[in-house]
Amino acid sequence: MEQRGSLLVGATALVLAAGVLTACSSSSDSSDAVSGPAKGTITWYANQFGPTDHDVRKTLIAAFEKANPGITVKLQQAPSDSDAFRSTLTTQISGGASSFDVYNGDVVWPAQFGKAALALPLSKYLPDTYWKTFSPGLVDSVTYKGQVMAAPLFTDNAFLFYRKDLLKKAGLPVPTTWEQLRDEAKQLQEKGLVKYGFAAQLSAYEGLTCNWTEFLADAGGGSVNSDATKATIDSPAGVKALTYMRGLVTSGVAPKAVTTFQEQQSESLFSSGQVAFLRNWTYAYADSDSAASSKVVGKVGIANLPTFAGQSGPGYSVTGGWNMYLNPHSKHVAASVAFVKWMTGVQAQTILATQGGEIPVNSAALANPKVQAANPAYPIAAKNKLRPRPSGESTYAQVSQGIYSNVNAALTGASKPAAALSAAAKAIGAALDDSGL
Repeated sequence: MEQRGSLLVGATALVLAAGVLTACSSSSDSSDAVSGPAKGTITWYANQFGPTDHDVRKTLIAAFEKANPGITVKLQQAPSDSDAFRSTLTTQISGGASSFDVYNGDVVWPAQFGKAALALPLSKYLPDTYWKTFSPGLVDSVTYKGQVMAAPLFTDNAFLFYRKDLLKKAGLPVPTTWEQLRDEAKQLQEKGLVKYGFAAQLSAYEGLTCNWTEFLADAGGGSVNSDATKATIDSPAGVKALTYMRGLVTSGVAPKAVTTFQEQQSESLFSSGQVAFLRNWTYAYADSDSAASSKVVGKVGIANLPTFAGQSGPGYSVTGGWNMYLNPHSKHVAASVAFVKWMTGVQAQTILATQGGEIPVNSAALANPKVQAANPAYPIAAKNKLRPRPSGESTYAQVSQGIYSNVNAALTGASKPAAALSAAAKAIGAALDDSGL
Protein backbone atom coordinates (compact mmCIF):
# COMPACT_ATOMS: atom_id res chain seq x y z
CA MET A 1 0.00 0.00 0.00
CA GLU A 2 1.06 3.63 -0.33
CA GLN A 3 3.03 4.42 2.80
CA ARG A 4 0.88 7.07 4.39
CA GLY A 5 3.69 9.50 5.15
CA SER A 6 5.38 9.23 1.80
CA LEU A 7 3.31 11.92 0.07
CA LEU A 8 5.09 14.49 2.19
CA VAL A 9 8.41 13.63 0.57
CA GLY A 10 7.79 15.65 -2.56
CA ALA A 11 6.77 18.69 -0.52
CA THR A 12 10.20 19.20 1.01
CA ALA A 13 13.04 20.57 -1.10
CA LEU A 14 16.20 18.54 -1.37
CA VAL A 15 19.04 20.97 -0.58
CA LEU A 16 22.43 19.66 -1.64
CA ALA A 17 25.80 21.38 -1.81
CA ALA A 18 27.55 21.41 -5.15
CA GLY A 19 30.33 19.34 -3.64
CA VAL A 20 27.97 16.38 -3.32
CA LEU A 21 28.24 15.76 -7.04
CA THR A 22 31.91 14.97 -6.80
CA ALA A 23 31.84 13.47 -3.33
CA CYS A 24 29.66 10.63 -4.55
CA SER A 25 31.96 9.30 -7.23
CA SER A 26 33.04 5.70 -6.77
CA SER A 27 35.40 3.25 -8.35
CA SER A 28 32.52 0.80 -8.45
CA ASP A 29 30.60 3.05 -10.86
CA SER A 30 31.34 1.13 -14.03
CA SER A 31 29.86 -1.76 -15.93
CA ASP A 32 33.08 -3.69 -15.21
CA ALA A 33 31.93 -3.95 -11.60
CA VAL A 34 29.39 -6.63 -12.48
CA SER A 35 31.68 -8.72 -14.67
CA GLY A 36 32.74 -10.96 -11.78
CA PRO A 37 30.65 -13.55 -9.92
CA ALA A 38 27.75 -12.32 -7.82
CA LYS A 39 28.76 -13.41 -4.34
CA GLY A 40 29.55 -12.02 -0.93
CA THR A 41 27.62 -10.17 1.78
CA ILE A 42 25.53 -7.11 1.02
CA THR A 43 23.49 -4.82 3.25
CA TRP A 44 19.95 -3.73 2.40
CA TYR A 45 18.94 -0.44 4.05
CA ALA A 46 15.15 -0.45 4.16
CA ASN A 47 12.23 0.74 6.24
CA GLN A 48 9.49 -1.76 7.00
CA PHE A 49 6.60 -2.22 4.61
CA GLY A 50 3.67 -4.58 4.45
CA PRO A 51 1.83 -5.91 7.53
CA THR A 52 3.14 -4.87 10.91
CA ASP A 53 2.73 -8.35 12.41
CA HIS A 54 4.97 -10.01 9.80
CA ASP A 55 8.22 -8.56 8.46
CA VAL A 56 8.03 -9.56 4.82
CA ARG A 57 11.55 -8.23 4.28
CA LYS A 58 12.96 -11.19 6.21
CA THR A 59 10.84 -13.61 4.20
CA LEU A 60 12.19 -12.11 0.99
CA ILE A 61 15.78 -12.26 2.18
CA ALA A 62 15.44 -15.93 3.15
CA ALA A 63 13.97 -16.80 -0.26
CA PHE A 64 16.69 -14.84 -2.06
CA GLU A 65 19.52 -16.50 -0.15
CA LYS A 66 18.05 -19.92 -0.89
CA ALA A 67 17.97 -19.09 -4.59
CA ASN A 68 21.41 -17.43 -4.48
CA PRO A 69 23.55 -19.44 -2.02
CA GLY A 70 26.66 -17.36 -2.79
CA ILE A 71 25.13 -14.12 -1.48
CA THR A 72 24.19 -13.16 2.07
CA VAL A 73 21.91 -10.19 2.74
CA LYS A 74 22.01 -8.23 5.97
CA LEU A 75 18.99 -6.08 6.78
CA GLN A 76 19.64 -2.61 8.19
CA GLN A 77 16.61 -0.81 9.60
CA ALA A 78 15.93 2.59 8.05
CA PRO A 79 13.86 5.43 9.55
CA SER A 80 10.13 4.95 9.13
CA ASP A 81 9.58 8.63 8.35
CA SER A 82 10.26 9.28 4.67
CA ASP A 83 11.74 12.74 5.12
CA ALA A 84 14.06 11.51 7.87
CA PHE A 85 15.04 8.55 5.70
CA ARG A 86 15.84 10.80 2.75
CA SER A 87 17.85 13.19 4.90
CA THR A 88 19.85 10.31 6.39
CA LEU A 89 20.57 8.86 2.95
CA THR A 90 21.68 12.24 1.60
CA THR A 91 24.05 12.84 4.50
CA GLN A 92 25.54 9.36 4.55
CA ILE A 93 26.00 8.81 0.82
CA SER A 94 27.34 12.29 0.16
CA GLY A 95 29.83 11.59 2.94
CA GLY A 96 31.03 8.43 1.23
CA ALA A 97 29.24 5.84 3.35
CA SER A 98 29.56 2.26 2.10
CA SER A 99 27.91 0.60 5.10
CA PHE A 100 24.94 -0.38 2.93
CA ASP A 101 24.78 -1.45 -0.70
CA VAL A 102 21.12 -1.32 -1.69
CA TYR A 103 18.52 1.00 -0.24
CA ASN A 104 14.81 1.62 -0.61
CA GLY A 105 13.51 5.00 -1.65
CA ASP A 106 10.41 6.90 -2.60
CA VAL A 107 9.05 6.98 -6.13
CA VAL A 108 9.74 10.73 -6.48
CA TRP A 109 13.43 10.56 -5.57
CA PRO A 110 15.10 9.35 -8.83
CA ALA A 111 15.74 12.76 -10.37
CA GLN A 112 16.86 14.32 -7.09
CA PHE A 113 19.18 11.43 -6.32
CA GLY A 114 20.33 11.13 -9.93
CA LYS A 115 21.44 14.75 -10.15
CA ALA A 116 23.20 14.56 -6.79
CA ALA A 117 24.93 11.26 -7.70
CA LEU A 118 23.34 9.52 -4.72
CA ALA A 119 22.54 6.40 -6.76
CA LEU A 120 24.10 4.40 -9.56
CA PRO A 121 22.09 4.26 -12.79
CA LEU A 122 20.77 0.70 -12.86
CA SER A 123 20.25 0.87 -16.61
CA LYS A 124 24.06 0.55 -16.89
CA TYR A 125 23.90 -2.92 -15.39
CA LEU A 126 20.58 -4.39 -16.49
CA PRO A 127 19.51 -4.93 -20.13
CA ASP A 128 16.52 -3.43 -21.93
CA THR A 129 14.69 -6.76 -21.69
CA TYR A 130 14.74 -6.51 -17.90
CA TRP A 131 12.96 -3.16 -17.86
CA LYS A 132 10.19 -4.59 -20.04
CA THR A 133 9.15 -6.91 -17.20
CA PHE A 134 7.59 -4.01 -15.29
CA SER A 135 4.00 -2.86 -15.59
CA PRO A 136 3.75 -0.15 -18.28
CA GLY A 137 4.43 3.33 -16.97
CA LEU A 138 6.52 2.37 -13.94
CA VAL A 139 9.94 2.70 -15.56
CA ASP A 140 9.06 6.24 -16.65
CA SER A 141 8.72 7.20 -13.00
CA VAL A 142 12.31 6.16 -12.19
CA THR A 143 14.05 7.61 -15.25
CA TYR A 144 16.23 10.72 -15.14
CA LYS A 145 17.90 12.14 -18.24
CA GLY A 146 17.56 8.87 -20.09
CA GLN A 147 18.98 6.70 -17.31
CA VAL A 148 16.96 4.44 -15.04
CA MET A 149 18.02 5.40 -11.53
CA ALA A 150 16.09 2.79 -9.57
CA ALA A 151 14.10 -0.40 -9.90
CA PRO A 152 10.45 -0.28 -8.77
CA LEU A 153 9.99 -2.60 -5.79
CA PHE A 154 6.27 -2.24 -5.17
CA THR A 155 3.73 0.26 -6.34
CA ASP A 156 0.55 1.82 -5.14
CA ASN A 157 -2.30 2.93 -7.34
CA ALA A 158 -5.33 5.13 -6.98
CA PHE A 159 -8.78 3.59 -7.33
CA LEU A 160 -12.42 4.58 -7.37
CA PHE A 161 -14.18 3.25 -4.30
CA TYR A 162 -17.95 3.33 -4.50
CA ARG A 163 -21.07 2.41 -2.57
CA LYS A 164 -22.31 -0.60 -4.49
CA ASP A 165 -25.47 -0.76 -2.37
CA LEU A 166 -26.47 2.77 -3.36
CA LEU A 167 -25.83 2.18 -7.05
CA LYS A 168 -27.92 -0.98 -6.91
CA LYS A 169 -30.77 0.80 -5.14
CA ALA A 170 -30.74 3.60 -7.72
CA GLY A 171 -30.27 1.24 -10.67
CA LEU A 172 -27.04 2.94 -11.73
CA PRO A 173 -23.88 1.38 -13.22
CA VAL A 174 -20.36 1.97 -11.97
CA PRO A 175 -19.29 5.19 -13.74
CA THR A 176 -16.52 4.97 -16.32
CA THR A 177 -16.32 8.69 -17.16
CA TRP A 178 -15.96 11.70 -14.89
CA GLU A 179 -19.07 13.23 -16.42
CA GLN A 180 -21.02 10.08 -15.61
CA LEU A 181 -19.71 10.07 -12.03
CA ARG A 182 -20.83 13.67 -11.53
CA ASP A 183 -24.30 12.96 -12.93
CA GLU A 184 -24.78 9.78 -10.93
CA ALA A 185 -23.57 11.48 -7.77
CA LYS A 186 -26.18 14.19 -8.25
CA GLN A 187 -28.89 11.58 -8.74
CA LEU A 188 -27.94 9.79 -5.54
CA GLN A 189 -27.97 13.07 -3.66
CA GLU A 190 -31.30 14.14 -5.12
CA LYS A 191 -32.84 10.81 -4.13
CA GLY A 192 -31.69 11.42 -0.58
CA LEU A 193 -29.50 8.30 -0.58
CA VAL A 194 -26.27 10.03 0.37
CA LYS A 195 -25.12 13.44 1.58
CA TYR A 196 -22.13 13.90 -0.75
CA GLY A 197 -21.32 12.48 -4.14
CA PHE A 198 -17.52 12.54 -4.29
CA ALA A 199 -14.44 12.99 -2.12
CA ALA A 200 -10.74 13.10 -2.88
CA GLN A 201 -7.51 14.66 -1.62
CA LEU A 202 -7.73 18.30 -2.71
CA SER A 203 -5.93 20.15 0.06
CA ALA A 204 -2.86 22.24 -0.83
CA TYR A 205 -0.26 19.48 -0.42
CA GLU A 206 1.42 16.67 -2.36
CA GLY A 207 -1.76 14.60 -2.51
CA LEU A 208 -3.41 17.26 -4.66
CA THR A 209 -0.54 17.02 -7.13
CA CYS A 210 -1.36 13.31 -7.41
CA ASN A 211 -5.07 13.95 -7.94
CA TRP A 212 -4.36 16.75 -10.40
CA THR A 213 -1.94 14.61 -12.40
CA GLU A 214 -4.72 12.06 -12.93
CA PHE A 215 -7.43 14.54 -13.92
CA LEU A 216 -5.05 16.36 -16.26
CA ALA A 217 -3.87 13.13 -17.89
CA ASP A 218 -7.50 12.10 -18.43
CA ALA A 219 -8.05 15.43 -20.19
CA GLY A 220 -5.08 14.74 -22.45
CA GLY A 221 -2.50 16.99 -20.80
CA GLY A 222 0.50 17.09 -18.52
CA SER A 223 2.08 19.60 -16.15
CA VAL A 224 5.51 19.46 -17.83
CA ASN A 225 6.76 18.22 -21.18
CA SER A 226 8.29 14.78 -21.69
CA ASP A 227 11.87 15.80 -20.90
CA ALA A 228 10.88 18.00 -17.94
CA THR A 229 12.22 21.23 -19.42
CA LYS A 230 9.02 23.23 -19.93
CA ALA A 231 5.74 23.81 -18.12
CA THR A 232 2.72 22.65 -20.14
CA ILE A 233 0.09 22.93 -17.42
CA ASP A 234 -1.49 26.11 -18.87
CA SER A 235 -3.36 24.43 -21.71
CA PRO A 236 -6.90 23.66 -22.90
CA ALA A 237 -6.59 20.26 -21.19
CA GLY A 238 -5.65 22.04 -17.97
CA VAL A 239 -8.65 24.33 -18.20
CA LYS A 240 -10.93 21.35 -18.81
CA ALA A 241 -9.62 19.39 -15.87
CA LEU A 242 -9.59 22.29 -13.42
CA THR A 243 -13.01 23.58 -14.46
CA TYR A 244 -14.45 20.11 -13.88
CA MET A 245 -12.81 19.79 -10.47
CA ARG A 246 -14.03 23.23 -9.40
CA GLY A 247 -17.51 22.30 -10.61
CA LEU A 248 -17.60 19.33 -8.22
CA VAL A 249 -17.24 21.79 -5.36
CA THR A 250 -19.58 24.54 -6.58
CA SER A 251 -22.33 22.03 -7.45
CA GLY A 252 -22.22 20.43 -4.01
CA VAL A 253 -21.27 17.03 -5.41
CA ALA A 254 -18.13 17.31 -3.29
CA PRO A 255 -18.28 18.96 0.13
CA LYS A 256 -16.92 22.49 0.25
CA ALA A 257 -14.38 21.30 2.82
CA VAL A 258 -12.89 18.88 0.29
CA THR A 259 -10.34 21.59 -0.52
CA THR A 260 -8.87 20.86 2.93
CA PHE A 261 -9.03 17.07 2.69
CA GLN A 262 -6.02 14.77 2.75
CA GLU A 263 -6.21 10.95 2.70
CA GLN A 264 -7.55 10.50 6.21
CA GLN A 265 -10.33 13.07 5.97
CA SER A 266 -11.64 11.82 2.64
CA GLU A 267 -11.51 8.18 3.74
CA SER A 268 -13.21 8.92 7.06
CA LEU A 269 -16.10 10.67 5.33
CA PHE A 270 -16.54 7.72 3.00
CA SER A 271 -16.33 5.15 5.81
CA SER A 272 -18.93 7.09 7.78
CA GLY A 273 -21.42 6.53 4.94
CA GLN A 274 -21.62 10.14 3.79
CA VAL A 275 -19.97 9.81 0.35
CA ALA A 276 -20.93 7.76 -2.70
CA PHE A 277 -17.59 7.86 -4.59
CA LEU A 278 -14.05 8.15 -3.26
CA ARG A 279 -10.69 8.51 -4.98
CA ASN A 280 -8.00 7.05 -2.73
CA TRP A 281 -5.11 4.58 -2.44
CA THR A 282 -5.27 0.80 -2.12
CA TYR A 283 -5.49 0.66 1.67
CA ALA A 284 -8.80 2.54 1.68
CA TYR A 285 -10.59 -0.62 0.56
CA ALA A 286 -9.68 -2.65 3.64
CA ASP A 287 -10.17 0.36 5.90
CA SER A 288 -13.69 1.04 4.66
CA ASP A 289 -14.95 -2.46 3.83
CA SER A 290 -13.73 -4.42 6.83
CA ALA A 291 -12.63 -2.13 9.67
CA ALA A 292 -14.80 -2.31 12.78
CA SER A 293 -15.15 1.47 12.84
CA SER A 294 -16.54 1.66 9.28
CA LYS A 295 -20.27 2.04 8.70
CA VAL A 296 -20.10 0.72 5.13
CA VAL A 297 -18.61 -2.74 5.67
CA GLY A 298 -19.72 -5.08 2.90
CA LYS A 299 -21.03 -2.20 0.80
CA VAL A 300 -17.82 -1.04 -0.89
CA GLY A 301 -16.90 -1.65 -4.51
CA ILE A 302 -13.57 -0.93 -6.19
CA ALA A 303 -12.93 0.07 -9.80
CA ASN A 304 -10.47 1.84 -12.05
CA LEU A 305 -10.71 5.61 -11.93
CA PRO A 306 -12.95 7.13 -14.63
CA THR A 307 -11.70 9.20 -17.55
CA PHE A 308 -13.28 12.07 -19.45
CA ALA A 309 -15.86 11.29 -22.12
CA GLY A 310 -14.31 10.55 -25.50
CA GLN A 311 -11.15 8.99 -24.04
CA SER A 312 -10.50 5.27 -24.36
CA GLY A 313 -9.98 2.82 -21.54
CA PRO A 314 -10.03 3.62 -17.82
CA GLY A 315 -8.69 6.80 -16.32
CA TYR A 316 -5.10 7.27 -15.25
CA SER A 317 -3.74 6.38 -11.84
CA VAL A 318 -0.69 8.19 -10.56
CA THR A 319 2.15 5.93 -9.44
CA GLY A 320 3.03 5.59 -5.79
CA GLY A 321 5.18 3.09 -3.95
CA TRP A 322 8.88 2.51 -3.31
CA ASN A 323 11.96 1.65 -5.34
CA MET A 324 15.36 0.00 -4.87
CA TYR A 325 18.48 2.12 -5.39
CA LEU A 326 22.16 1.18 -5.57
CA ASN A 327 24.64 3.04 -3.36
CA PRO A 328 27.41 4.50 -5.58
CA HIS A 329 29.94 3.55 -2.87
CA SER A 330 28.95 -0.13 -2.80
CA LYS A 331 31.89 -2.51 -2.97
CA HIS A 332 29.59 -5.36 -4.00
CA VAL A 333 27.88 -4.12 -7.13
CA ALA A 334 27.49 -7.52 -8.80
CA ALA A 335 25.77 -9.06 -5.77
CA SER A 336 23.68 -5.93 -5.27
CA VAL A 337 22.45 -5.95 -8.86
CA ALA A 338 21.61 -9.65 -8.52
CA PHE A 339 19.57 -8.85 -5.40
CA VAL A 340 17.68 -6.01 -7.09
CA LYS A 341 16.96 -8.19 -10.12
CA TRP A 342 15.65 -11.05 -8.00
CA MET A 343 13.53 -8.76 -5.82
CA THR A 344 11.71 -7.49 -8.90
CA GLY A 345 11.24 -10.96 -10.40
CA VAL A 346 8.15 -13.15 -10.31
CA GLN A 347 9.04 -15.14 -7.16
CA ALA A 348 9.77 -12.14 -4.98
CA GLN A 349 6.90 -10.11 -6.37
CA THR A 350 4.49 -12.95 -5.65
CA ILE A 351 5.67 -13.00 -2.04
CA LEU A 352 5.30 -9.23 -1.85
CA ALA A 353 1.75 -9.41 -3.16
CA THR A 354 0.44 -12.42 -1.25
CA GLN A 355 2.28 -11.97 2.05
CA GLY A 356 3.17 -8.29 2.00
CA GLY A 357 -0.07 -6.83 0.68
CA GLU A 358 1.73 -4.67 -1.87
CA ILE A 359 0.82 -4.30 -5.55
CA PRO A 360 3.55 -6.09 -7.53
CA VAL A 361 5.52 -4.14 -10.13
CA ASN A 362 6.32 -7.22 -12.20
CA SER A 363 3.59 -7.45 -14.84
CA ALA A 364 3.70 -11.26 -15.02
CA ALA A 365 3.24 -11.56 -11.26
CA LEU A 366 0.38 -9.05 -11.27
CA ALA A 367 -1.35 -10.97 -14.07
CA ASN A 368 -1.17 -14.28 -12.21
CA PRO A 369 -4.71 -15.39 -11.18
CA LYS A 370 -3.39 -16.74 -7.88
CA VAL A 371 -1.87 -13.35 -7.08
CA GLN A 372 -4.99 -11.51 -8.14
CA ALA A 373 -7.07 -13.69 -5.84
CA ALA A 374 -5.10 -12.41 -2.85
CA ASN A 375 -6.55 -8.90 -2.95
CA PRO A 376 -9.63 -7.42 -4.66
CA ALA A 377 -7.51 -4.45 -5.75
CA TYR A 378 -5.01 -6.51 -7.74
CA PRO A 379 -7.24 -7.42 -10.72
CA ILE A 380 -8.22 -3.75 -10.96
CA ALA A 381 -4.61 -2.62 -10.69
CA ALA A 382 -3.69 -4.94 -13.57
CA LYS A 383 -5.95 -2.81 -15.81
CA ASN A 384 -4.80 0.57 -14.52
CA LYS A 385 -3.15 3.09 -16.82
CA LEU A 386 -0.24 4.53 -14.87
CA ARG A 387 1.11 8.07 -14.99
CA PRO A 388 4.01 9.33 -12.85
CA ARG A 389 3.94 12.68 -11.17
CA PRO A 390 6.05 15.34 -12.95
CA SER A 391 9.07 14.32 -10.87
CA GLY A 392 11.55 13.88 -13.71
CA GLU A 393 13.69 16.82 -12.62
CA SER A 394 15.63 17.48 -9.44
CA THR A 395 13.46 20.40 -8.27
CA TYR A 396 10.28 18.36 -8.14
CA ALA A 397 9.39 19.64 -4.66
CA GLN A 398 9.11 23.19 -6.04
CA VAL A 399 7.26 21.99 -9.14
CA SER A 400 4.74 20.15 -6.99
CA GLN A 401 4.23 23.18 -4.75
CA GLY A 402 3.62 25.31 -7.83
CA ILE A 403 0.94 22.85 -8.87
CA TYR A 404 -0.92 22.18 -5.66
CA SER A 405 -0.91 25.74 -4.32
CA ASN A 406 -2.39 27.21 -7.49
CA VAL A 407 -4.79 24.36 -8.24
CA ASN A 408 -6.09 24.57 -4.69
CA ALA A 409 -6.58 28.33 -5.08
CA ALA A 410 -8.85 27.65 -8.06
CA LEU A 411 -10.75 24.93 -6.20
CA THR A 412 -11.48 27.24 -3.28
CA GLY A 413 -12.58 30.03 -5.62
CA ALA A 414 -9.70 32.31 -4.65
CA SER A 415 -8.52 32.25 -8.26
CA LYS A 416 -10.12 31.60 -11.64
CA PRO A 417 -8.96 28.40 -13.40
CA ALA A 418 -7.21 30.28 -16.20
CA ALA A 419 -5.37 32.57 -13.78
CA ALA A 420 -4.43 29.64 -11.54
CA LEU A 421 -2.96 27.70 -14.45
CA SER A 422 -1.00 30.72 -15.62
CA ALA A 423 0.43 31.19 -12.14
CA ALA A 424 1.22 27.49 -11.88
CA ALA A 425 3.05 27.58 -15.22
CA LYS A 426 5.21 30.48 -14.01
CA ALA A 427 6.02 28.70 -10.74
CA ILE A 428 6.90 25.48 -12.56
CA GLY A 429 8.99 27.37 -15.08
CA ALA A 430 10.96 29.05 -12.31
CA ALA A 431 11.55 25.70 -10.62
CA LEU A 432 12.77 24.12 -13.86
CA ASP A 433 15.13 27.04 -14.40
CA ASP A 434 16.50 26.54 -10.90
CA SER A 435 17.17 22.88 -11.63
CA GLY A 436 19.82 23.82 -14.14
CA LEU A 437 18.16 21.93 -16.99
